[in-house]
Amino acid sequence: MTFIKMCGLQDEATVDLAVELDVDAVGFVFAESPRRIPPDRAAALRARVPAGTLAVGVYVKMPLDEIIATARAADLDHVQVHDLRSADDVRILHDAGLTVIRAVNTGGAEALSEDFGADLLLVDGAVAGAGKTWDWQDRSALPSGRWILAGGLNPENVNKAITTSGAWGVDVSSGIEAERGVKDAGLMRAFAWSVRGRAPE
Repeated sequence: MTFIKMCGLQDEATVDLAVELDVDAVGFVFAESPRRIPPDRAAALRARVPAGTLAVGVYVKMPLDEIIATARAADLDHVQVHDLRSADDVRILHDAGLTVIRAVNTGGAEALSEDFGADLLLVDGAVAGAGKTWDWQDRSALPSGRWILAGGLNPENVNKAITTSGAWGVDVSSGIEAERGVKDAGLMRAFAWSVRGRAPE
């Protein structure tokens, strides 16, 4: 079954709906973004996430010590970092007790060239969080095994994206929004049902 992460959640209603839809992970954004929330707010939302659903902090252009401090303040064990520089960065995060999702941009070439030892790989478009699709056609330029596809996914294109790319999982944010930063319950349901193949019973 395809792994689903819904990212950029900011309130109780969307977290509760994501849990109801049985997604595999929810994401809280700490990078500069309309979806950014403070750590104490993320901690309150994280408390609503049941065991078995990953709660992930999302970081861009933040020092490692700040990532670690923010994750601890928000009671998060999983971090998604978009600008890891080396295996040493991953080791520092691992030593702090964090599971690391390494996010790379603009297709998978960079991801395939170096293995930093992260726990999971996410491949996004040219700009993280921009909601722009990219070329998923050439599988030779994509990772193998377990990896997450992001970038411009929505309820209409997600099935084609999975089939074309061979991705193990998908990550969505703008594709389930009524406007930038504002999640839409109908789109959240439609996305989950599209990936799962049916509405929940």
